[in-house]
Amino acid sequence: MPSLVVAGGRSHFIIRKLTSLGSDPDNDIQLADDMVAPTHAHLKLDGGRFLLVGLSRAFPIRVNGKKVRKQVLDHGDEVSIGEARLTFNLWDETGTIEARTVVDPRAEELTAYRRLAAFSEVLAGHDDVEALLETLMDQVVALTRADKGFLLLVEGGEIQVRTARNVNQETFAANLDQVSDSIISRVMKTREPIIVSDALNDGAFKSSVSVMQLRLCSVMCVPLLFGGNLLGVIYVGNDNIVNLFEAESLAVLSVFAGQASLLLANAVKRAELKQDNERLRAALEGRRFGDLIGACDAMMSVFRRVEKVSRTDVNVLIRGETGTGKELIAREVHARSGRSEGPFIAVNCGAIPENLMESELFGHRRGAFTGAIEDKKGSFQAAHGGTLFLDEIGEMPARLQVKLLRAIQERTVTRVGDSKPTPVNIRILAATHVDLETAIGDGRFREDLYYRLNVVGIALPPLRERDEDIVLLAQYLLDRLAEEYGREIGGFTPEALIALRKYPWPGNIRELENRLKKAVILADDGHLSADDLDLDEDVISDQILPLAQAKDAFQRRYIDRVLALNNGNRTKTARDLGVDPRTVFRHLERVRDTDE
Repeated sequence: MPSLVVAGGRSHFIIRKLTSLGSDPDNDIQLADDMVAPTHAHLKLDGGRFLLVGLSRAFPIRVNGKKVRKQVLDHGDEVSIGEARLTFNLWDETGTIEARTVVDPRAEELTAYRRLAAFSEVLAGHDDVEALLETLMDQVVALTRADKGFLLLVEGGEIQVRTARNVNQETFAANLDQVSDSIISRVMKTREPIIVSDALNDGAFKSSVSVMQLRLCSVMCVPLLFGGNLLGVIYVGNDNIVNLFEAESLAVLSVFAGQASLLLANAVKRAELKQDNERLRAALEGRRFGDLIGACDAMMSVFRRVEKVSRTDVNVLIRGETGTGKELIAREVHARSGRSEGPFIAVNCGAIPENLMESELFGHRRGAFTGAIEDKKGSFQAAHGGTLFLDEIGEMPARLQVKLLRAIQERTVTRVGDSKPTPVNIRILAATHVDLETAIGDGRFREDLYYRLNVVGIALPPLRERDEDIVLLAQYLLDRLAEEYGREIGGFTPEALIALRKYPWPGNIRELENRLKKAVILADDGHLSADDLDLDEDVISDQILPLAQAKDAFQRRYIDRVLALNNGNRTKTARDLGVDPRTVFRHLERVRDTDE
């Protein structure tokens, strides 16, 4: 067997197509010398010849005393790297095995764990699954000293080659014809790792068509298991050398594969979450109406009405619960109207003390009352040529309702302390969460003012009735808040998406925004969970139910959660739950019937 013998009698047998030499401990042959680069040279098996290649002009190599960059080695050639002297042998002249390098198994394990830790660090910083798979296989090939490795994953119930890497850390085109289906089938069936030292002469596999056709020598194959599920297998081999792999190598690779399964499953899940959130963003772009977000039937009806009334100059009354976005609707009407170049002035009638509201709306002259030290324009005059939005109009005191009615009718305002009216050209948009018809009946709101304001009405649905929009709104607000607070948060976990849909949202969009703001500031992960949003099961459902009804509700929620985790895959969900697939199908039919 070819070898490089270090002066002093220690031999390193050449068992790979590419052997690295340098001072770094990760090299195949480590030369502890200050004059040796971390990776100083490569010894390549090229067309049946061994080619020594120096990797840097700053760190030369010599063959038989001659400085070279590349050199084909012959039996007996002396190689000088730094202070080290090595003799190249094409065959073993000693006739004994005492000169072979003795490898401390504990050192090999330590190296394996070091590589595994390095891979974990790489994984934590990347979202590109394909690049991570290549990194994984490069580590595996280096760890096992194989000349090639395959990563095969179960996709759609079938095993597929996801990546194939060689000893030069290069991807090569590969398919199932290049691996032994009998060896892979054994591992997938038993879920146990296997080592085949000499496949062509192995009693269990020598009759396999794939083994004979591929003329396999050394093979190792280990399962990738996560949560009781078979993700796939790692398959490494060498077609030239028998007895390359030992039991210790298989044990180390199995440990590596166990940890890699966890990391790989997390990476795939992160990639799926990223894809889901990208789909949400794409859907979001198709469901925007100016600055408004919505796709449910109720909001589509609102958008159509906004589009129609925006072309006119009539007054509009916007109704809806607190936090449903009434001011956003008003701004959208203004932005789409012929007054869009003019000012948009918003006044919250419920937030201004009664004794200051008249001055706020109509203005005042200097000296009109204590504290009026200068002339002031009111909101009516400030909105001249544009739109005046009167929010919470139902909270306006009865005394001021009379003056407001006169200002709307006459299109003039008279400042406090003044007797001369000032003409104004404005459009009035008003909003309220109060039932104005009831307020009229109770004498708290003027009927004639109601009809002046409610030329056209727009009713906003509460968030709990906008099931299709909740997740879209949440993603839109999350993107905006993450940018505002400088946080890299890409989206929501599957459990969080379920919680968003289940929660009744009594505070509507305003509550959604507040919960998201808190979560963005305090979250530790790149995806918000239900806990981050304070939407645990107690918050989502705190009502007392009969035991049978509570069990049924829990079962429905739990099936929904597992379905979300499995991206809607009903067969996998049934397998995870340990039930007949028909149970999941019946659940989905009940949900569909309920929705209809």
